[in-house]
Order: sequence, then structure tokens, then C-alpha cells
Amino acid sequence: MTGSRIVVAGSLNADLTIYCERLPRPGETLHGSGFAVNPGGKSANQAVAAGRLGGRVTLIGAVGRDANGDMLVASTAGAGVDVSHVRRVDGPTGVAVISVEDSGENSIIISAGANGTLSPEAMDPALFDGAGVVCLCLEVPLETVRAAAQAGHDAGATVLLNLSPYAPVGDGLARLTDVLLVNAHEASQFLDGLAMPAADAPVSDWLAAAGQFGGRGLDKVLVTLGAAGSVVLDAANAAEPVVCIAPTRVDAVDTTGAGDAFTGAVAARLAAGDALADAARYASVAAALAATKKGTQAAYPSAEEVSAAVAAGTPDDGTEN
Repeated sequence: MTGSRIVVAGSLNADLTIYCERLPRPGETLHGSGFAVNPGGKSANQAVAAGRLGGRVTLIGAVGRDANGDMLVASTAGAGVDVSHVRRVDGPTGVAVISVEDSGENSIIISAGANGTLSPEAMDPALFDGAGVVCLCLEVPLETVRAAAQAGHDAGATVLLNLSPYAPVGDGLARLTDVLLVNAHEASQFLDGLAMPAADAPVSDWLAAAGQFGGRGLDKVLVTLGAAGSVVLDAANAAEPVVCIAPTRVDAVDTTGAGDAFTGAVAARLAAGDALADAARYASVAAALAATKKGTQAAYPSAEEVSAAVAAGTPDDGTEN
């Protein structure tokens, strides 16, 4: 894959993952069936996903001066990502405590650690020169995300904002965003409780939702719907302003980080010049393949693996993006 440079600005976390038959209820203690410490963090995951798919990626972030920081820098660099702008700071690296049940579903709690030190001043406009896509999430301070979005906008890049974990962002950041990527719950929160239509709803229902996003300054929105696939809302595409993307179905083992694989794949394909709907179709396959293995970054597919899956088709067994 060739294409313009991708700048990912945001989080790196050590994933402390325990596997169990099912997720515990409040106040309940369960026996686990395995434990692993893996590299993660939404931004690092998205950078690795894009890098493994052939993207030219620069990651801006911060880790602690500890073993977890060493692990994260090594893993991200191993995917071909430029990590020269990942700072080492005093204090611990960010962590995510993750429980994964046998079905592949998970629950996650994050502690920011070094991610909380990533400041707007770290978003040097020179780092964004020549970027085609800037990929952002909300695991670092919101003012830092705004600064990165402004730098990307000023550089003429496509600003891709993954509104996760959800936080109110205000119209300022929304209007700096070229492509908003949200799941149905995040979309509803962003639109003040407006429920998203079902995947098989009439196009008119999705056009109404698109109008609500447009009122917030967002003309391109990608809504993921779990096992039902995703929907692309693109007001600039007069011929197809709503495109429903069928889910890619596989046997899911661990869905942790599959959404980041999806986001990184969208970024990679946008940087390569794909239209948003084509990028979403490709990302559906990449995210599904990521869910067939345990862990996050180590589970992310290469471009060759995605191409082979697209060529061969995939079994209809069910997973979520």
C-alpha cells in the first residue's frame, strides 16, 4: 500500500487482560482462565493497525520510564510506525484493565498515566506537514485533541476523530473533524440522545440522522453497528449519501481492540486515496480478522491477510466490529 502520511496523536496503554468464562456481576469474584500483559491504547492500536496494513504512520504520544513504556515503544515501532515523537516522562505508563469472557466480549477500565501529560504544546504544527490523515481519539486531554485537530486541519489533512471513550467535544472540535467515527451509542450521546436507526432501516431514517450530524458541522460520519455492520453517511456523495456496509463474519475469540483495528484500517485506506465507503468495507474485514486472535496489536492483520480474506470470502459465523 502506498499513500500519504498518517499522523496518530494520542494514547499508549499497557493492557492487563484476564480471561474468564463470563464477566463478573457487581460485587462478584470469579476465577479467571488466563492473564496477559499486552501493548495497547487506542492511538497506539490504531497506529499499529494502519502500519501493518502498509500505511506510513507517525505516532505522537507519551509513556513512562518503565517496562510497560519499553514494551509499547517496541511493539509500535515493530509495525513500522515512526515513534520518534513518543516522549518518555516520569511516572507510570497508562494502563487498561480488561476482562474478556469466552464469547469474546470485554469490559475495560483505563488509567491515563503518562497519557495525561500529553499537552497541546506537543502538537507541533511541523509534525503535521505533509500528512494526509490525522487520526484522533479521546484517551488524552481534550485540549490536546483539539490542538492536534487544528494542526491537522491547517495542514490540509483529513481529520479522522474516533469519539471514544465518549466525552462531549463541543462544536469547535466537531467542525475541525472531516470524518467522525462512532458506534451507535456514541452517536446517540453526541446527538443528545437521538437513537440511531437499525442497520436495515429505510434510507430516509439514516438521511434524517445525517441531517442531525450535518447540523453539528459533520458531513462525513461512519457509524459502526457491531454485528450488524456499519453505515457510511456522506453528504458529499450525492449518488449514495447513505451506504450500508455488511458485517464481516468470523468466529470471534477476543474483540478487544477490534474497533481500533477498524479505525486504523479506515485511516490507512483514506490515506491511500479510497472513498469513505470503500475504506469502511476494507476495515470491516481487518477488524473481523483481528477478533479471531487473543490480544490487540499482535492480532492485527497484515495487508496480505486482508487481501486474502477479501479474495476468499469469509465464513458466516458472526462477530462484531
